[in-house]
Amino acid sequence: MLVLRFLNVVAPVYFLCISLVTFALQLFLFIPSMFQDPSATPLFSSALLHGALFLFLSANALGNYILVIRNTPEDLSKEDLNLGTAAREAEGVARDGPEGGSGSPRLALPSTHFCRLCARLTQRHDHHCFFTGNCIGSRNMRNFIMFCLYTSLACLDSLVAGVSYISAVLSTSFANPLAFLTLLPHSISQFFSGALLSSEMFVILMLYLWLGIGLACAGFCCHQMLLILRGQTRHQVRKGMAARAQPWKKNLEEVFGKRWLLGLLIPMLNVGSGCHGQKEK
Repeated sequence: MLVLRFLNVVAPVYFLCISLVTFALQLFLFIPSMFQDPSATPLFSSALLHGALFLFLSANALGNYILVIRNTPEDLSKEDLNLGTAAREAEGVARDGPEGGSGSPRLALPSTHFCRLCARLTQRHDHHCFFTGNCIGSRNMRNFIMFCLYTSLACLDSLVAGVSYISAVLSTSFANPLAFLTLLPHSISQFFSGALLSSEMFVILMLYLWLGIGLACAGFCCHQMLLILRGQTRHQVRKGMAARAQPWKKNLEEVFGKRWLLGLLIPMLNVGSGCHGQKEK
């Protein structure tokens, strides 16, 4: 438990540090280098377009990140616990409450979970995210998916900008797909031989970090979308609980709400969602 609590602090600090480094590289290195293109017009230059795109992706990623932290999954009141207990006794469902813990409730609605790190019994629990230091559930699932989506897009944007910068500085061609795979070992040998600057080596290391984070967030986002379409959470899959028998459109509406298109453009609360304050049947 001590290791998990330590990870719950270190992971958000790691994410914020990576975000600050990415923001600094974009503003002070990549975008200024794009302004040196003499063929681009001042109004529609690649630097302005790329800067606007990066700010849009970063604002959505950080905005949804803050909403995930601030909007914790719904705590279940004593009345909800009593209703859930009665429903379970009527249906003969096995208890899925927390094990042990001082002062923690033991009976809950189906598909709930007590997180010992958050000390909270939450509805529609999916998992505990260490990078946000918060549980992901009914209230912040949509913001968490948007956070993963825009983080992966921001990493992809930074990766393209970084490759363009390295290609111009080192006069390296990436027309061959194997050029990116061999870039790191060649750069390490050049760095220790003194032929490569430390700033350029740092950018090359960040390229692979952006690639890894972008692929991880994209894969996690696709996995979460698949579970939502099936009407399940990761906690239910781990416990072997069956998915809810309802149409996939209903499952999407419960997570993304009726104003889902607006939520794709700006960070916002899950307004109009059918799962807000909803009790499991």
